Amino acid sequence: MDHADAAASPAEEAAAATARLKERRYATITMISVVIGLAVSEHAGAAGAAATVLTAAVGLWLAALVADQQAHRVVHSRLATGGELRHMLWVSSPLLLSAVGPLILIAASALGVMALQTALYASAGVSVAGLFGWGWYGGVRMGSGAVVAVLAGALDAAIGLAVALVKAAAGH
Repeated sequence: MDHADAAASPAEEAAAATARLKERRYATITMISVVIGLAVSEHAGAAGAAATVLTAAVGLWLAALVADQQAHRVVHSRLATGGELRHMLWVSSPLLLSAVGPLILIAASALGVMALQTALYASAGVSVAGLFGWGWYGGVRMGSGAVVAVLAGALDAAIGLAVALVKAAAGH
């Protein structure tokens, strides 16, 4: 049995879960900057916004796969295949999830449920709330009390939003 296909140890599973969460958080911050940039754009339409969001998510995912494959090639002197490649795809897949919420809200806008700008700002808000939730959950998992967990969540949300705003401003 190939090592890559063998059952993962708890430490390997924890490392993979950590990598997936890192990818998801990075993609969330990037997507916040994308939707804020679209919200302040005077030329955004629902179809263009959806295309931009989808392109950003797929672009992030492909960039992660290319970087992982390049790193694997340098370290192991060969391309990742089989189980290693499946693992790369699994770890990087949360990058695609960052587009789901924005696309749903943009679709609601296209159906006349809300204005596009509202959908885009709502998307950013939901993503910031997600960052808060992960920060809070991390504080709880570390055994911190409720106050520390809320502070951890608020700090994660504030840092994520600040980074996203800097990225959005740099794009304009």
